[in-house]
Amino acid sequence: MPDIPRRNFLAGAAALAGAPLLTVAADAPSSRPEIAALSQGRVGQYQSGVYLLPATDETVQWGWFDNAEPPRARIRDGDTVVMETQMASLNRILPGMDVQGITKLRVDNPGRGPHTITGPIYVEGAMPGDALEIRINRIVPRSYGANWNLPGPLKLGQFPEVFTEPQVKWFYFDLARRRTEFLPGIEIPIRPFPGILGVARAEPGRHSTVPPGPFGGNLDIRELVEGTTLHLPVFVDGALLWSGDSHAAQGNGEINLTAIETAFSELSLTVKVRKGAALAWPRIETPTHWLTTGYDRSLNRAHELLVEETVKFLREWRGLSGGDALRWMQQHGDVRVAEVVNQVKGLYCLLPKRLKDRPAARPAKDVRGAFVTVGEDGDLMQAMNRAAMPMIERLQAEKGLSALDAYSLASLAMDTRVGRAEAAGGKTVHCLLPLSLWVSP
Repeated sequence: MPDIPRRNFLAGAAALAGAPLLTVAADAPSSRPEIAALSQGRVGQYQSGVYLLPATDETVQWGWFDNAEPPRARIRDGDTVVMETQMASLNRILPGMDVQGITKLRVDNPGRGPHTITGPIYVEGAMPGDALEIRINRIVPRSYGANWNLPGPLKLGQFPEVFTEPQVKWFYFDLARRRTEFLPGIEIPIRPFPGILGVARAEPGRHSTVPPGPFGGNLDIRELVEGTTLHLPVFVDGALLWSGDSHAAQGNGEINLTAIETAFSELSLTVKVRKGAALAWPRIETPTHWLTTGYDRSLNRAHELLVEETVKFLREWRGLSGGDALRWMQQHGDVRVAEVVNQVKGLYCLLPKRLKDRPAARPAKDVRGAFVTVGEDGDLMQAMNRAAMPMIERLQAEKGLSALDAYSLASLAMDTRVGRAEAAGGKTVHCLLPLSLWVSP
């Protein structure tokens, strides 16, 4: 089938972003084939309902969302887009770069996030008040990635005052085995997912890619793997969809600041428009669970929002009253910490589709196959601190890791579960680290 141009793209782009795109195209024609294709309504190749979107200088942005950004692709309701993504800071963070170079990129570019995002993608028929249903079909990461922490004057990460020295660790992925070596004798499973998958905000102007929100964005929910579907509210015509901040592996909490940051050679998404399906916050569907979300600068408030959103969802999904929905959540829900390092902190709740799928245990001491540490406090963030720090200390004392390597490993592999609130108002956080990370030479 030949590559057939889409309907007049520039008319739609001009409506979104004004006439400058036409002027630029006329005054400074690009020799790049992607931009020549853009002027005809496509970037890359569109064929049989599949749109190929490369990650090039013209199709990515560094560190900000802007609802006036001209779309780099235009797809129909139900189309599949196969896109590429780049490494952070416009593909500048590559093997061989040291942590001083990474820090300089962040210091020299204040106000924007470090993420490189591909897009935006205009989805025909999507209007404010609708929702996008985005199914993740396939993810193919590059063969390498990195994890870093940036304390000092940037004060980034969960414990910047404790771990005052920066560090970057580079990883090569064994994609056949889907594992990567952290240190000799320690391997981390590769489980890629997009850290950022989001739509344009209603508010004009440039907005940093760091804080997530109702629009999605930097959710850092490690459940967003192949076979899952993300539901996002739509705020502007065409929705304008981006992805970036590609991850190969991440622990719940992402406590030292980053996951294993990589890029995707292929991210295949099927995008549908759900008319009138208004949402307040993103929702996720897996083969076995629904996930509700809550994000705020306060982890306590994020938890309150999560409860509100979960009760609302259970009333819609299972037809429960408010009180019954809350009891259902307490009995069957499984609350996890997504991340605590993106200015806006996040939680999600796993809700089983089958009642016989019980929530994961929240052990108070080590269990077979995992180290366990627990923190309790009236403030949920303090409970998180009191659970995570003992895990880092155990990795140093019992496994001989350096302080920064223990911090890094916890950021990449730790599971963080929120316990039920106690009658006195105390909150508990349970951190688990799988012993299966340690392998025979």
